[in-house]
Amino acid sequence: MSCIPIAIVDDKRLLRNSLAEQLNYSGKVKVMLTAENGIDFLQKMESTAISERPIIVLMDIEMPQMDGLETVLIAKELYPDIQFLMLTVFSEEEKIFDAIKAGASGYLLKDEKIPKIINAIYEVVEDGSVPMSPIVARKTLLMLKSGTHTPASTNHLETTAEQHFLSAREMEILNGIVDGLNYHQIAEKLFLSPHTVRKHISNIYEKLHVSNKTAAIKIALKKQWFQQ
Repeated sequence: MSCIPIAIVDDKRLLRNSLAEQLNYSGKVKVMLTAENGIDFLQKMESTAISERPIIVLMDIEMPQMDGLETVLIAKELYPDIQFLMLTVFSEEEKIFDAIKAGASGYLLKDEKIPKIINAIYEVVEDGSVPMSPIVARKTLLMLKSGTHTPASTNHLETTAEQHFLSAREMEILNGIVDGLNYHQIAEKLFLSPHTVRKHISNIYEKLHVSNKTAAIKIALKKQWFQQ
């Protein structure tokens, strides 16, 4: 593959544009789209033709509205063939494992040189490897050897959506959808009007970037937000 189509998601416009310019200049990758946060990325992906979509996404972690971990969590369900490389200033242990658990294919620090980032992209596409910056790889190895990464932190992403994506009421309604209830039954169970339930369901679909209950149920069960 001579020129790999990629995307860049970062809330800092100058960094985003500079990185896109440098990567395009290399002639080895082509930046198909850029986005300022997860919501912006998912919206742009919806309106992008399949032939114009990236196959690798350089994803920042800390972003407003929807951060990188939450974005990967949803995007891997919608676009399973796309690979995500987390490109961030963070090297904290929990961030590393959360990124991998969400479905990221690698974890690089933002101060990596452009050739290193390009090499990492090719490693993912051609070799299926999991590139990491040296400091990240060392931390990961030390954590695995010492067993310091506890089950509590591995479960972080299952609760991310509950804590940040959906309100408590929306989680109740999504639970009803998973249980197979229609909106009238959910309304009766939660002492709400059917109109209110419909509005909540619409908000749930929008936040999860799905268009039907089957897709919403798939995400909820896959991420173990509820028991099947």
